[in-house]
Amino acid sequence: MTVTKLKLSANKKLICPKCNRELRFVEGGPVRVVNGKVDMSATLPRHICDHCNVFYRELLSSGYYDEFELPKEDRIVPKAPSPKPAAIPSIKKRVLATGNIPPTILKREADGKCPCPRCGDRMNFVEAGPVQIVNGKPDFSNTMDHFVCPYCRSVFRKIVGTDYFQWSEK
Repeated sequence: MTVTKLKLSANKKLICPKCNRELRFVEGGPVRVVNGKVDMSATLPRHICDHCNVFYRELLSSGYYDEFELPKEDRIVPKAPSPKPAAIPSIKKRVLATGNIPPTILKREADGKCPCPRCGDRMNFVEAGPVQIVNGKPDFSNTMDHFVCPYCRSVFRKIVGTDYFQWSEK
């Protein structure tokens, strides 16, 4: 464990001792479960160097910081500028209001998709899964089979005891 004293830049932000770039400050997040164990260290604030893929956490408000390797899921990948298509008109689909959509029978086709009753685009089928922990709270939204439309972001959930699906807020 190496403890370092971080320096301030002209903008009053901490800089990385390795590459001299400004560190990105991230507030502490929710409690996470990692490998079946509760990870309380995720709740502490940290200063991240995206260039070196390390983060620094202050030790007991002493002004000294401990260095840790940044997990892959927390790394920010720089986005390459995407080329914009020239003079391709965007085609907007007509999206129905949610109150105008009656309960509908939806069946998966061979590719696992079906047409969206709201916009006509192809919806993805999401199979039921176990309860997940999101931001420290149980999330029951994916515990039953449902369809999700990538175009209009509609979710259609099955009405219990029937073959009908109905539009759902989430």
